[in-house]
Amino acid sequence: MKNKISIMGCLTVLLLSCGGSGDSNEGSTISSNDNSSSRWTIDTDFIQDGGPGKDGIPSLDQPSFQSIEETNFMFASDLIVALKIGDQVKGYPHKILNWHEVVNDSIADEHFVLSYCPLTGSAMAWNIDNQTGNTEFGVSGLLYNSNLILYDRATDSHWPQMLMKSANGALSGNSATPKPIVETTWEKFKMMFPQAEVLSEDTGFSRNYDEYPYGNYLTNPRLLFVVKNVEDERLHKKARILGIRVGSATKAYNISEFSIDLEVINDSVSSKKVVIVGSQDDKYAVAFERQLSDGTVLEFSPEYNQLPIVMADNEGNLWDIYGKAVTGPREGEQLVVPFSYISFWFAWAAFFTDAPIYQ
Repeated sequence: MKNKISIMGCLTVLLLSCGGSGDSNEGSTISSNDNSSSRWTIDTDFIQDGGPGKDGIPSLDQPSFQSIEETNFMFASDLIVALKIGDQVKGYPHKILNWHEVVNDSIADEHFVLSYCPLTGSAMAWNIDNQTGNTEFGVSGLLYNSNLILYDRATDSHWPQMLMKSANGALSGNSATPKPIVETTWEKFKMMFPQAEVLSEDTGFSRNYDEYPYGNYLTNPRLLFVVKNVEDERLHKKARILGIRVGSATKAYNISEFSIDLEVINDSVSSKKVVIVGSQDDKYAVAFERQLSDGTVLEFSPEYNQLPIVMADNEGNLWDIYGKAVTGPREGEQLVVPFSYISFWFAWAAFFTDAPIYQ
């Protein structure tokens, strides 16, 4: 039987779990969902019970997909997460991820978990392998700095999403291996990947995927849960940024400050040479290392109106939005993706305090 939940019921659960509203929200402390057999490696003052409980937000473990032509529930500006393996692309709409947060999936026999935390605006995918317990993941019901904590179904270890690392349980200390993703609008997704498959609304659960479950959260600066460093207001709390971390060094790039069509930034984070590619209108941002394995440091420039090709380098190569050379002497080479992803500003500032903002 399909599970049913109303929007108002979901909001009520959130408000009750918060114990109030606003940045001073105290919220619930760690519940019985925590793994008491192991110490947490993160500050437990900022771990809270999100309300619905373990698996109260159901992961999608047998996701179904459809063609772009069959997809009629998306609008041009709706956001979607694109994951590509080989020549196959799958798209995961925010509209569905807002309600499920975790999708266990595979492409070409490569198994991964793709997650999206609507409270922190962060999407990522990582490998299912020995490091992550060779198992599926679910929603623990706990939050750290308002961010989704996943749990693996083999050891019940807890994985704060934005750390990409287990912080509690038998796998504590293990780091996940990320898979590159691109988060963009439905309009650009269709243009770049016309043969892609799209996560279907036929999930086995009764949800109104046309409704956003958190009211005016995306534009309101108020938060639902307590977070570190909440006083850092250099940007609007819900500004979408691309954050990069290299060792202990970090930097944030405000997507709303990018060029409307396409911007390519040759930059450095600590000693790491990086290139950032993004678009204000198309709402995407990705990062790659510029120094290749042979020691060459490339300089990049934008390539307009050629999506999914987004940049050229000083050697004459053209590179796509996933950092792969599609023409030129380095055709077929793949740029390394540093620790990076899009999130809301308040969340990046909570996890990585005093992060410089690219100007």
